[in-house]
Amino acid sequence: MIKKSIDLSQPIHPLLADRYSGVSFDPGRDIDPATLRALAEAARWSPSCFGDEPWRFLFCSQREDAGAWQQAFDCLAPGNQTWCSSAPVLVLICCDTLFKHNGSPNPFAPYDTGAAAMSLCVEASAHGLMTHQMGGYSAERARELFGIPERFKTLAMMAIGYQLPEARLPEALRERELKPRKRHPLADQFYLGGWGKGL
Repeated sequence: MIKKSIDLSQPIHPLLADRYSGVSFDPGRDIDPATLRALAEAARWSPSCFGDEPWRFLFCSQREDAGAWQQAFDCLAPGNQTWCSSAPVLVLICCDTLFKHNGSPNPFAPYDTGAAAMSLCVEASAHGLMTHQMGGYSAERARELFGIPERFKTLAMMAIGYQLPEARLPEALRERELKPRKRHPLADQFYLGGWGKGL
C-alpha cells in the first residue's frame, strides 16, 4: 500500500491511519476466497441493536463469478466505472429494514450496517487490501439485477482490491491517488460536554 501523508492530531493505530479510499487497483491481483471470508467474518462480529445483524453484503468477485461482477459493475455511475474496472471485487451493501424478532421497523439498521462495513474495511487493511465505498450507483438497477427483496434497503457499493504500486499508477489517477489525506479539525465535529464545545 502507498503510504499517504496524513495530519493526525493524535496517534492512532496504523490499520486506521493507513486506510484510505484509493482508486488505482491492481487488475493482476485477485483476492482469494479465504481472504473474502475473513473480511465477511470481521463484519459479522460488528455490534448491532438487539444483536439483529441487519447487514447483507453481496460479494461479486471477477475470479469466482464474472457475470455477477459485471452486473455489479453495470450498477455503478459512469464516473465510478472509469476506475472500478480494475477492482477484482465489488460489494453491494444492504440492510434489513425490519427487526427479525418482531417484524417492526429497525431505524438503527443503516447505522449498524455502516459499523459492519467499517469493520470489513479495517480487516481489509490488515490484509494489505484497499477499499473504496461508493454512493454513486443505481439502487433500482441493483435491486432488479440481484433480486433484492423489498424489505431490504441498498445503502452503498464498495470496491476491494490490491493497490497498484506507485511506479505503475496511471497518469490520469496519479494526482488523486497521491494527494495528502485531509479532515476537518477535531474540535469542529467532536464535542465534550456540550454542543459545539470542541474536544
